[in-house]
Amino acid sequence: MPRKQVGIRDVAAAAGVSVTTVSHVLNDTPHTRTSDETKSRVREAAARLGYHPNRLARGLRTQASGMVGLLTEEIATTPHAGRIILGAQEEASRHNLTLAIINSTLRHDPDVEPSEVQAFLDRQVDGIIYATVYHDEVVLPEQMHAVPSVLIGARDRDGEVPSIMPDERAGAASVIDLLVRLGHRRIAFAATSVDVPATRGRLRGYRDGMIAAGLDPSAHVVEAVSEAAGGYEATMALLDEGRRAEDRPTVVFCYNDRMAMGAYRAAAELGLSVPADVSVVGFDDQAPIAGSLFPALSTVALPHYEMGAWAVATLAAMIEGRDEPEVAGPFPTLLPCPIVERGSIAVPAR
Repeated sequence: MPRKQVGIRDVAAAAGVSVTTVSHVLNDTPHTRTSDETKSRVREAAARLGYHPNRLARGLRTQASGMVGLLTEEIATTPHAGRIILGAQEEASRHNLTLAIINSTLRHDPDVEPSEVQAFLDRQVDGIIYATVYHDEVVLPEQMHAVPSVLIGARDRDGEVPSIMPDERAGAASVIDLLVRLGHRRIAFAATSVDVPATRGRLRGYRDGMIAAGLDPSAHVVEAVSEAAGGYEATMALLDEGRRAEDRPTVVFCYNDRMAMGAYRAAAELGLSVPADVSVVGFDDQAPIAGSLFPALSTVALPHYEMGAWAVATLAAMIEGRDEPEVAGPFPTLLPCPIVERGSIAVPAR
């Protein structure tokens, strides 16, 4: 029988470390946080198992092509993706790098498709950026450890690959702080039951803000689908005419801008004016929704451009071996989600 080829995961298992650590040690990646004892253990395990790093992979680290790959998980077809790509492209130009893009299919399992990574390696890219729709942990294929790599919107399971994510929890909490300062005390949240990190982060931020203001975080929360129809359904329940006026929320904070569209419709059907009778806040700052509603929607912006630029800047530092804070971690790095104030919020009328 032919002898089974030893891979990097075999070395990682034998040394009791992550695949990323093995890659850093055997490729002499600069500015990593690996101890001398761990390096010795990895090298001993590699020698004992007869593992040798792929020659092409090592060549990629020393023969710069001036090209970096952006592997996207259907973000290239979402409303938000343009800003990520623009930020990445403009930052790549500042570093004299060319950005190549492969659009992948959306997957709900945490595995990155090895063949898509290999397509970049075959073109001898200097580094790879992987961007996801949902902010979950991902398992990186062995090929991705051949070159410097960065994640957008996700974190690797080992916590060693630089990654960037929006701080949606803090963004939601900042909305509550703003509304409380305007005088609102009955602040409702039109939530969604879809179990993704954004759902959890935004709801936690709402609760954080309410608790910090001494308000009940569970008094005015309704779940619905994260579309206009769900926003309409949730807002009708929250502003139901059966409630006493003094008990009705003065603000409906929606999980996203699409739900806020439905909130506007519900308010109109109930004879309420936005923002004179009820304020409405969204999340995402999604074009063209937020600016096209009347009045224009106050919302929370996701830092798509900044995440794209951060990823390329960090990747460039890794390729060049520069000792930058972004490369040192801890990961993920969280970027602020700023409030975009428009015409849909006002001081409470009651």
